[in-house]
Amino acid sequence: MSQRFGAPGEFARAYVIAHEYGHHIQNILGVMDRRGGPSRGSDSESVRTELQADCYAGVWAYHANQQFAILQNGDVEGALRAATSVGDDTLQKESQGYIVPDSFTHGSSAQRVRWFQRGLQDGRMDACDTFSARSL
Repeated sequence: MSQRFGAPGEFARAYVIAHEYGHHIQNILGVMDRRGGPSRGSDSESVRTELQADCYAGVWAYHANQQFAILQNGDVEGALRAATSVGDDTLQKESQGYIVPDSFTHGSSAQRVRWFQRGLQDGRMDACDTFSARSL
């Protein structure tokens, strides 16, 4: 993670694992069964699903820190660098030299950062309702 994405530290890796665990929570809650909207594009169900998993990762970080005081200086910044590095815009710019928002499946770097921070700030799963959000 540190070499490829410039996101060193254990907490950056923990963010990625928490994001994937967020998908597991979505599966349990039935979110993964949602169908009907577009699967690609900056406002698609796919992007909303990924951003919700980022928010859930932030919720986990909030509660883990409250209970175990796990966050140290630079940890959140490392997670934010990881979130930024896996945004569709960043990945597309690196791979093809230009950005195509209509092909997004995971959200922009700014969106991923914003939703992770929202979960981290609030620590509440109900703050992660990306499907009702007017603006992502």
